[in-house]
Amino acid sequence: MHIEKNVCENIIGTLLNISGKSKDGLNARLDMIDMGIREQLAPKIRGERTYLPHACYSLTKTEKKQFCKCLYELKVPEGYSSNIRSRVNIKELKLTNLKTHDLHVLMQQLLPVAIRGSLDIKLRSAITRLCFFFNYLCERIVDPCKLDELQSNLIVTLCELEMFFSPSFFDIMIHLTIHLVRKVKLCGPIFMRWMYPFERYMKILK
Repeated sequence: MHIEKNVCENIIGTLLNISGKSKDGLNARLDMIDMGIREQLAPKIRGERTYLPHACYSLTKTEKKQFCKCLYELKVPEGYSSNIRSRVNIKELKLTNLKTHDLHVLMQQLLPVAIRGSLDIKLRSAITRLCFFFNYLCERIVDPCKLDELQSNLIVTLCELEMFFSPSFFDIMIHLTIHLVRKVKLCGPIFMRWMYPFERYMKILK
């Protein structure tokens, strides 16, 4: 659940370019210059200011409004999740105060819907497949015969993400997704081992 949380934070922070949460920035661009890749994203100095060219993995202002509006107007059944609308800041075009379960719901269900019509189609497809990966792993019934195929598809998906996102995006949490399938093989379905039911019951006790 914490891997899913951090992966979702990385994606949303980078797409919306949220300060402190985005994996893109001046240092990330300078690293790409040192590596000799994506020179078109190199920082441009104009007078005393430094500008970062728009990257394919960042939403434009119009796309950010569309993304935030989609989540702000979303209505879900009672008990499905917390009030996502209260987490959306329309003025600053960002998401704030997201809890672990909020990110769980976003990653598995809402993110593919919110990015429809935005980004490059190949990047959007790769992000959606990553969401489907977490969704399948967290189902109550997991077919062991499909786990090897799921692992192979995840590797391809991560390789496709590397074609778009900057190297700074791929921290240890992105790498740990590779080990989740093996963990399911060894320990069984994830829903029997995570903390969501206990955290919800603790709220009842309080």
